[in-house]
Amino acid sequence: MIESLSFDLFGVEIILSVIILAFICELVNAVFGGGHGTLLAPLLLIAGYHPLEVIPPILLVEFVSGLFLGLAHHKVGNVSFRLKSKHLKIAITLGICSLVGAILAVFLAISIPTFLMELYIGSIVLLMGIVILLTINKHFKFSWKKILGLGIFAAFNKGLTGGGYGPLLTGGQLLTGANSKEAVSITPVAKSITCLVGFIAYAFTIEGMRWYLTPSLLIGSLISVPITAFVVKKVYEKSLRVLIGVVTTVLGIATLVKILFFQL
Repeated sequence: MIESLSFDLFGVEIILSVIILAFICELVNAVFGGGHGTLLAPLLLIAGYHPLEVIPPILLVEFVSGLFLGLAHHKVGNVSFRLKSKHLKIAITLGICSLVGAILAVFLAISIPTFLMELYIGSIVLLMGIVILLTINKHFKFSWKKILGLGIFAAFNKGLTGGGYGPLLTGGQLLTGANSKEAVSITPVAKSITCLVGFIAYAFTIEGMRWYLTPSLLIGSLISVPITAFVVKKVYEKSLRVLIGVVTTVLGIATLVKILFFQL
């Protein structure tokens, strides 16, 4: 594991590098509508952390940050989450339909070898980056069936790897004709529901989990919330989406290289 500067705060270990990574990945998440777990999980794996040290804390942190981020988007006018609003209904529907995928993923994650889990993480992240780049200029008609199917698959991936839900779900909404800002704003709220269920499932099925990354991840993610909604409101350029696609692809390749050439 890569050594990192850390200190104790009221008896809680705070890791500065993890805070910085969480902050940066949450900013990426705000612009693209996903990428926090997608980028953060493989980065922490590359740094030497075990998947089950990384995934449950990410799920818990994204449950909290997703609610705050959704509220921020609502406050600045990127989306409306008023009672009975269409946007709120979409977020709740996506969150509920994804519960099955998240629960199945947790039980699969604790029953397969670490090598296979990391191999899947690297592969899906690489594929995700390629899909992002290939679908930048494509537009499709809205379809509830497609968006619900994406919700289930994205949640399965989220529960298994700690990442991937945001990019898959946001991209799916864009491919079904959703407005970019609406997709970016709806995704974190739907993600919160999925992450909460995935976290609870891990908590009840794994004994002796280590949570020492959670405070640092939470601090880094919440620090970025006040500016993320503003960034989405003022800036949403295709070049940023291209950059995220490239970065995600590179992370997928780096994860696979680490697994295949340094753990054999």
